[in-house]
Amino acid sequence: MKKNKISIYIHIPFCESRCYYCDFCSSLLNKENEEKYFYYLEREIKLQENILKERTIDTIFIGGGTPSSVDEKFIVRILSVLKNYDFSENAEITIESNPNSLTRRKAEIFFNSGINRISIGAQSFNDEILKKIGRIHNSADIYKAIENARIAGFTNINLDLMLALPSQKFSDILKSVNEVKKLNLPHISYYSLILEESTILYKAHKKNPLDFPNELEDRKMYHYVVKEFEKIGLHQYEISNFAKKGFKCRHNLIYWKLMDYISFGLEASSNIKNLRYRNFSDFKNYYNSIDKNDLPIEFSEKLSEIDRINEFIMLGLRLNSGIDIDEFKEKFQKDFFKIYESEIEKNIVLGLINISENKIYLTKRGRDLSNQVELDFFK
Repeated sequence: MKKNKISIYIHIPFCESRCYYCDFCSSLLNKENEEKYFYYLEREIKLQENILKERTIDTIFIGGGTPSSVDEKFIVRILSVLKNYDFSENAEITIESNPNSLTRRKAEIFFNSGINRISIGAQSFNDEILKKIGRIHNSADIYKAIENARIAGFTNINLDLMLALPSQKFSDILKSVNEVKKLNLPHISYYSLILEESTILYKAHKKNPLDFPNELEDRKMYHYVVKEFEKIGLHQYEISNFAKKGFKCRHNLIYWKLMDYISFGLEASSNIKNLRYRNFSDFKNYYNSIDKNDLPIEFSEKLSEIDRINEFIMLGLRLNSGIDIDEFKEKFQKDFFKIYESEIEKNIVLGLINISENKIYLTKRGRDLSNQVELDFFK
């Protein structure tokens, strides 16, 4: 019998230092805690053996934190545990890395363990900006990390970059785009900075907002990136993601299309059909639960149909391909055009959405006002 597919996220909560924009669940690297954490991570995976046996693993994403900061033997060990289960023939396995910690040896070990996609957190090619946002690498490390990944055998390489950073000028974006052109990478993620309240950059912005690009400058930077990337075959397929043909991130598309995924590790979130749950965010409770042979779940909820529909719309609008009306009908057994007749008409008149080939998608202007469009469709 053919098994349904599932995607897996593995959270590695360790970093060598904390970036000034980060509010993710992470802890400074400690060798003793590192060993203990991976021991419990293996045990958590085994606690979910029943669901893993029923499914075919299609994508794995090892994120953090900084997975490349830990001893590579732990990454290899976790993958060997997962290899006890069925994989798709062309499964996508991604690992996140920082430029300063992706040595040639680590890259080779990752590649030889079966990882076939690597995401490198560059953020900027400007060394002064990198210091301002608390990164511990410099621009030279970015080039070296990409070289190490390529020598190891990686062809599916993503680079993370950021817009609206402190002291960032349009000239910095010009430089970053030119560097991307020279590097000839198949995938780029270009995110606008989100100022989270608990972060150093949030406080810096409160103190000196003029040091940060304003909304108009951010949009100018963003539109330039979209236009220039299109010229070199990096096609936008999601608001912040660009890929050459055949290199879209399949794992992230699972999230954006509201498909099933299961996550392991501290504060990791899972979504199976209409059930969403999140693990404990502190080591003590995470370890104690697993010691009792309990899943380390801190919070869970059953999503109502309208919750799922709202989420499907919100995530679908982020994609350039938009909301697939046939997928909507198959998933919810409802007619999208009947439910949202007035919302569709309103947003077409405003020039925020288009309809083509049974898909509803944001216009260029609509992407700048995506939150407004999403709110219109929320029930």
